[in-house]
Amino acid sequence: MDLFEEIVKLRKEGRRAALATIVHTNGSIPSYESSRMLVREDGSISGTIGGGCVEADVWAAAREVMQTEAPRKMVFNLNHDANYDSGLICGGTLEVFVEPILPQPILYLFGGGHVSIAVAKSASAAGFAVGVIDDREQFANAQRFPMAGELFTSYDDAFAQLKPGPGSYIVIVTRGHKDDMRCLAWAVRTDARYIGMIGSKRKVLSVYRALEKEGFQPQEFERVFAPMGLDIGALSPEEIAISITAELIAVRRNAAGAKHKKMALDSKTAGAV
Repeated sequence: MDLFEEIVKLRKEGRRAALATIVHTNGSIPSYESSRMLVREDGSISGTIGGGCVEADVWAAAREVMQTEAPRKMVFNLNHDANYDSGLICGGTLEVFVEPILPQPILYLFGGGHVSIAVAKSASAAGFAVGVIDDREQFANAQRFPMAGELFTSYDDAFAQLKPGPGSYIVIVTRGHKDDMRCLAWAVRTDARYIGMIGSKRKVLSVYRALEKEGFQPQEFERVFAPMGLDIGALSPEEIAISITAELIAVRRNAAGAKHKKMALDSKTAGAV
């Protein structure tokens, strides 16, 4: 099997994996530099870096790398007295680099206004695939969003066809409260990694309260970033887009310490605005 063709296939399918590559050997090692092993999220493997205990340790590390999305370098000191005495090792040192193979993150923009255009440009530059949904054809088209791989001119069609998963990010920037509420009601019951909605705290609170009257529980909004974006004092559509894209990156990279504008749940339930 061609591992690189398999990697392309996995990414297209939206599946995670990790690639382990021997980057350095020294001594009598029954393998060679650039040997590779691909570990899929279901634990199956293709390729080999020599077998035995080393391969088992690398397999376990690969599973962790998929979750943390951070690469890892592993160094094994192998000799006749080492624990890696499965019959595979003759002695020496072995360095293995384990890197995550992740599907391209996709950003679904609900609303095709000026902020959406700016977000689409900045997010696309940051490596996100982009989809745009607006019920006005003049606002959701290839001329307005040339970077968009998916375009919908019906919210209901998008709700029916899209299946957001852990690699999906949802940004709600429609033209009014009613559409924001419809989109949020759908979004919170998906597996999207990120859900953000634009608006003041007062507007966000009114949307939450309206949805609670329809049967939604306050806990369902805990993972919603609203107001969305990092707190950088953004004013113009372009600045707002940068703050939103920065927040997308922070969530994607599990960054700590970022100053989010997200309203705390206790503020919502207490009626603070």
